[in-house]
Amino acid sequence: MVLPLVNLCAKEVVSDHSSSPGWLGCVPRELYRPLLEAAFTNCRPLAVGELVQRWPERTLRAGGRRQGQSPPNRLCVQALLLAVVRGLSDKRCALQVLDLCGLQCEEGGVGDPMGGWSLTVALSTMVVQARAAAQKALGREGERERKRVLAMERERDVVKRERGGGLEEGEGGGLLVESVRKEKEETSGCQREDQQVKGVRRRMEMERRKESAAVAGGKGEADSEVDSEVVVCVRADLFVNARSWERVRAALGTTGPLKLQCRYVRVEELSVSSIGSLLDLLPRHVLLGVDIRYSCLGVAGLALLLPQLSMFPMLSSLRLHYCNLDIRRDMAGQEGAMKDMSQGLGKLSQLRRLSLTALRLPGHLRMLLSSFPQPLEVLELPYLSLTPADLSYLSCSPHASSLQQLDLSENRLDELALPSVRRLLSQASSCLMQLSLSGCGLTDGLLAAMLPSLSCCRGLKSLGLALNPLSLAGLLDLVRTVVRMPSLRQLLYPNPLEDYQPGLPPMPSSAQLLDWPLDELVEVHEATSLQLDRVVMESGRSDLLLTCDLLNYNKDLVEQ
Repeated sequence: MVLPLVNLCAKEVVSDHSSSPGWLGCVPRELYRPLLEAAFTNCRPLAVGELVQRWPERTLRAGGRRQGQSPPNRLCVQALLLAVVRGLSDKRCALQVLDLCGLQCEEGGVGDPMGGWSLTVALSTMVVQARAAAQKALGREGERERKRVLAMERERDVVKRERGGGLEEGEGGGLLVESVRKEKEETSGCQREDQQVKGVRRRMEMERRKESAAVAGGKGEADSEVDSEVVVCVRADLFVNARSWERVRAALGTTGPLKLQCRYVRVEELSVSSIGSLLDLLPRHVLLGVDIRYSCLGVAGLALLLPQLSMFPMLSSLRLHYCNLDIRRDMAGQEGAMKDMSQGLGKLSQLRRLSLTALRLPGHLRMLLSSFPQPLEVLELPYLSLTPADLSYLSCSPHASSLQQLDLSENRLDELALPSVRRLLSQASSCLMQLSLSGCGLTDGLLAAMLPSLSCCRGLKSLGLALNPLSLAGLLDLVRTVVRMPSLRQLLYPNPLEDYQPGLPPMPSSAQLLDWPLDELVEVHEATSLQLDRVVMESGRSDLLLTCDLLNYNKDLVEQ
């Protein structure tokens, strides 16, 4: 890739920190952004700090990496956060909004990036420390003001004593002292009255703003209107678990020069009450998505949280992963809680993405999805134990013709479910872009019957079919079909049964395919790869990626 000249120059400028005093004072504001990008790319935390501390624009966006762009180094992110705090007292800094959404990545990545949990803790600490520093500075200012007033009073007393020095101690001196005392009482009384008037006006103004903000849209907006101490709003995606919960709660509940706002929140291993407390602290009009993982909610617990979620008017994504909503057990009140949960989901008027992973809700898909007032665009239902009746409803539901992403992985598809799956693909053919049917038990015969409907999905870009028991012949038929789909960019295919070591059952499950060792002979794998590559080359498709690597496969890398 050929870099623009300005990027090359920016790289050279930030590479030598000793020269920064020379160019920081004269660099135009238009060059701050390319210089900051160069500092991030080349891991120059000192340059990051100096640029951010005197940032000339109202908004700074450091998140939302472009495709192929590596995440910022941890030291650079820490330098950015420290510079934001230092910039609060720097008159050259015009920063009002710091957008870090999408900045974090998975922990332990290449190049020492800052993960979601670490970034959340660092942001929370920054907000709390900025508040403490502001209070300390306010205390010092108050002490200076008190000393100044005392000095003025002492000077005034000296002047009065000098003016009254020529009078005798008798009647004249007493009159002067009495007049000074009355003047002081009148002045202090006027000051107290002015302060009372100002206090009443301030309270009336705050009440008026609270009422207007409440009418406009709720608590979050009222807080933003009333909180006049805020200098910089910090927007980020938060990762909250038991270890970071107390620090995040302190940051969200703190009023000060930095205000923490959340776009997407990921919650792990928290109780229902803690999740509810967290939702109460989040600004109403900023939150777009909630991701709850490994928390024992139960149907009743989720039913309690959904009314709180409905208070966020911009919420468009809800993900529930391994939250133990198992309703197969015979428990009193479970059916009523299920209805409450369905009604709660129906109140999420802006929801477009729903992900339910391993919740064990067979036969209840109609109750879950029929309550939504608008069709979903992203539906992820892996490990949900879907029944043929569930798939039949989904294929005829209003959601079918609007789905852009669909994940049915690890739901067994047999002959009974096949007509519903084909009808579902036909309904979604004009809009579906990502499809995952990994681990669904698709044999050569089932896949052959599904391929005509699959090939009609003219907008499909990513297809996942890993861990299905296909033979090499079935795999070749699959590849011959997908190369004729011009929109497809990525195929995650299963290792054919011939590539496994002997002893594999005739109809292996996805777990068996995952655990069973592959044949150690290199020739076997090379023969499979050569045949697949030959089919792709003969079709002239140089833009199609074929992979069987589950660990490095990422359907989100495909450009939308």
